Amino acid sequence: MDQSLRTAARAGDISDLYSLIHRDGNVLRRFDKVEFVDTPLHTAAEEGCIAFAIEVMSLKASFARKLNRQGLSPLHLAVKNGHKEMALRFLEIDKDLAHVRGKNSETPLHFISEVGNPNGLLDRFLEICPECIRDVTIKNRTALHIALENNRLDVCRVLIRKLTKKEYGREVVNQKDEDGNTALHIAVIHNQPEMLKLLLNCKADKHATNQAGSTALDVALQHNKIESIIVLCGSFGPVVSNFNCKLEK
Repeated sequence: MDQSLRTAARAGDISDLYSLIHRDGNVLRRFDKVEFVDTPLHTAAEEGCIAFAIEVMSLKASFARKLNRQGLSPLHLAVKNGHKEMALRFLEIDKDLAHVRGKNSETPLHFISEVGNPNGLLDRFLEICPECIRDVTIKNRTALHIALENNRLDVCRVLIRKLTKKEYGREVVNQKDEDGNTALHIAVIHNQPEMLKLLLNCKADKHATNQAGSTALDVALQHNKIESIIVLCGSFGPVVSNFNCKLEK
């Protein structure tokens, strides 16, 4: 990227942007010739320069779907850097940007699930684009898998609350990753009893097996996850004895 254009994008200087366009009418078109590149929109998204970003989007809407060399779109960068209002403006203009897949086929929602939800972006994100909760990564992992794996319990609570209201909620909760693990398996692996309770209330299939042929309870027993065993055994009710749930003291 031309250094003058990069500087204008970082500063959010729209006047400088048009000065550069006046000097060279093809200054933005050149980015179309490179498949993976940081455009001025990527830079503005990273810096949180909303007005500049919206101006560039109005001129070159295609930039919003373009990935840089790190495999990130402008919306990915806005989320990554905690620019809530920037992210929401992008979605208000084009809600389908939430489905743009970056590196490892991760969407911006997968990014939120990994970094957490400190600024409350997740609720609005899912209000604007509820269907993105169904998107999976290259490893067939949902946002719920990722949030559980990263101990983002705040994100898990929001995702589960949203899923309980959707007809496809049970399908997403029981989605298996490339290893056959459901969200219930992941919650056990990371010993998250509170999340187990929420997942079970959201119709998580406690009988689902992974590629090793193990249910969530099997995994809990194998790794001696006491709290998880207690929760899962309770979910089986009076037939718990059939599962040989023995708690070691």
